Amino acid sequence: MTFGLALALLGAGLAVGLAGMGSSIGIGYAGQASTGAMTEDPENFGRYLILTALPGTQGIYGFIAAFLLMMKVNLLTGTPASLTFPQGLSLLFAALPIAILGCISAIHQGKVCASGVGLTVKRPADSMKAMVLAVFVEFYAVLGLLITIFFITSIKI
Repeated sequence: MTFGLALALLGAGLAVGLAGMGSSIGIGYAGQASTGAMTEDPENFGRYLILTALPGTQGIYGFIAAFLLMMKVNLLTGTPASLTFPQGLSLLFAALPIAILGCISAIHQGKVCASGVGLTVKRPADSMKAMVLAVFVEFYAVLGLLITIFFITSIKI
């Protein structure tokens, strides 16, 4: 394995690891709020479930980025590419937008969703408003994924 390939795989690991870590934390926040809310209002479980699941999407985005990186370096379909140091470093940097934005946005989305659970307890009809607010945070993770995809596809190997 070349050092360049190791750097590219580090990028894939960071993309899935950091975005997944943020999703875990965000789901934890929303899940704790949902569990508490169900003691008072169990009939709105479906709404709580959606609010709890929303921060998990960033982990999926990190997985997509890692998969694209692994495909780029031919890790899944044959002999891995022999990358130069600059190529590997470029692929590592390409993974950072979704790694960083995925981690941070998932944590903050979890906080917004936890607040949305509180809103749903008091006013169930307004639960969609909470989901819309959570989607605003999600938007930045989507931008991070798009930039990562643009970077990965533009790097020549």
